[in-house]
Amino acid sequence: MDEGKERAVEESWTADEYGASHEGTVKALLEDGSTAEPVYFDMGSGGYVPSTSHWSVYDGRSARTPRASAFRAACACGWTGARHVLDWDQAGDQPLHAAAAADADRCMTDWDRHIMEVGEATVPVPERIAELLEKLEAEVERYTEESPAGAVKIARRMEISAAGLGYWAARKARGAMSQEEVAAALGLNARQAASLLARFGRWSPYA
Repeated sequence: MDEGKERAVEESWTADEYGASHEGTVKALLEDGSTAEPVYFDMGSGGYVPSTSHWSVYDGRSARTPRASAFRAACACGWTGARHVLDWDQAGDQPLHAAAAADADRCMTDWDRHIMEVGEATVPVPERIAELLEKLEAEVERYTEESPAGAVKIARRMEISAAGLGYWAARKARGAMSQEEVAAALGLNARQAASLLARFGRWSPYA
């Protein structure tokens, strides 16, 4: 990134379980199939140059904003979705954020399917445990209406239990599996997997 330029802002999505390991976004594709570069806006003097990679700016209406020919979903893990070709004839004089909103939504749907596939490839949670967790969450949600403070106490006890369970689980995983195997089992990148194990196992992530 050039000196004086800030990181480009773009719309993105994450799943709570996977975080930045599978951050998704809409990428604008140009006529030659390449991904559009961030658009920088010259505000005059000063070191700060605002920029964006949001799909809605690629309407070709100025010299600094090329026109997108298609959108596709992309994920931080390297996955990319199908191309969704933009119909500029149908768009007419509409601003791109209105004319292509459905195409952007299709990209998010593609990414949702990708996240489902990620989940299917991770280590499975036994059905009996998944059902217990769902039932517990539902019971605590209902109890919150009766006693918010009581629900906080329950959440705190769950937090303590999770910390204890995670401690031994992380240490066993560290001894029995490689970092790559742990990352694949959890659906995380290697860095996030190592950080998670270190947090649960209470060792330095730099050890």
